[in-house]
Amino acid sequence: MVEAVTTALATESATREFGEGESAVRAVNDVTVNIAPGEFVALVGRSGSGKTTLLNLLAGLDRPSSGKVWFEGRELSQMPERELVGLRREKIGFVFQSFGLIPLLSAFENVELPLHIGGISWRDRRRRANEALDLVGLLGRAGHRPYELSGGEQQRVAIARALVAGPSVLFADEPTGELDSVTAQSIGGIMRDIAASRGVTVVTATHDVMLAGMTDRRLQMADGRITAVE
Repeated sequence: MVEAVTTALATESATREFGEGESAVRAVNDVTVNIAPGEFVALVGRSGSGKTTLLNLLAGLDRPSSGKVWFEGRELSQMPERELVGLRREKIGFVFQSFGLIPLLSAFENVELPLHIGGISWRDRRRRANEALDLVGLLGRAGHRPYELSGGEQQRVAIARALVAGPSVLFADEPTGELDSVTAQSIGGIMRDIAASRGVTVVTATHDVMLAGMTDRRLQMADGRITAVE
């Protein structure tokens, strides 16, 4: 049994297969891992190593073909889709390589959108969105639309949007993939600070050696397995 107090995320012999029969591919193969609350962890490996699939399993975006996945002590496979939707809305933040901002909305409007969808009052939305933008150093750019922001600024807005609902876990899939090295380092620093100062568990799948080097722990993946832990 996984202890919720000491474990934020865990898998036990988690396997994810795509396809059937001889053509089946095991994207994640018998993975057991535990990630502590407030830990900053990188899943690293070549393309096709299984890191994004494992990230999706941990986030409840996908279900294992066999094995178990826990989120803060709750086994995800036992949760109906309605509860998983609520979990992703309230407990989980997502950051992606492509930023995913809505072009016609300002930075502020992009950040407060999840709260608007969640039915939060305008006064509370404004306070929380401003706090999130301030956290990533972009409060002064709140009125700018994505096309008026640099790539690094757009990613910081995406991080603010992911954090605005107060999640306990942040998942980032190749968050520095479209950024130069200096900007990537600043994004890594923000995620490291979020984990250290706010106790948010941060899990990133990345090819970026520099970003991986900023994390507390690196899980090396190959052929769907964790082959080394650093």
